[in-house]
Amino acid sequence: MSERDTPEPADDMQPAELAAIVLRHPVHWLAFGFGAGLLPVAPGTWGSLATVLVYGWFVPVDALVLLGIAVVLFFAGIPICAASARRIGVHDHGGIVFDEVVGMLLTLCVAGPEPFWIVVAFLAFRAADIWKPWPIRDVDHSLSGGLGIMLDDVLAAVYASAAVFMLQRLFTVI
Repeated sequence: MSERDTPEPADDMQPAELAAIVLRHPVHWLAFGFGAGLLPVAPGTWGSLATVLVYGWFVPVDALVLLGIAVVLFFAGIPICAASARRIGVHDHGGIVFDEVVGMLLTLCVAGPEPFWIVVAFLAFRAADIWKPWPIRDVDHSLSGGLGIMLDDVLAAVYASAAVFMLQRLFTVI
């Protein structure tokens, strides 16, 4: 391990110290969602909300194009999150929100452009990501590295997307 890869003990760090580390290296900028992950309370929720706000710019884009973007971001996120976690010395630090960005984007692919469904998608994704129903919790605890960081949020997106899809179908029947 080189000197520049020596981990900083981020779990014991004050917020200002963590921010200084994150702002020093581009891999942290990406992993921490351009700063959303530095917010002191519920960084995953802030990362998801930032995705919803950026999604507004992409609403006219076809859902399959957004799905393609999410897949590319997923594969890019594996080394990004792994490098950030290694550099700060904490696997899946709460401030690493790149995984929430990808999971939220996947859920938004199903939600569509209507504001009501965007809110439902946000709530469903946050619930699945926080609750971590089976097998998400098992994956979260058994996989390490960037894949482990990214995959639990993709699985949460699968649950959230299924919930949004079923609710949309239910509302069209009613």
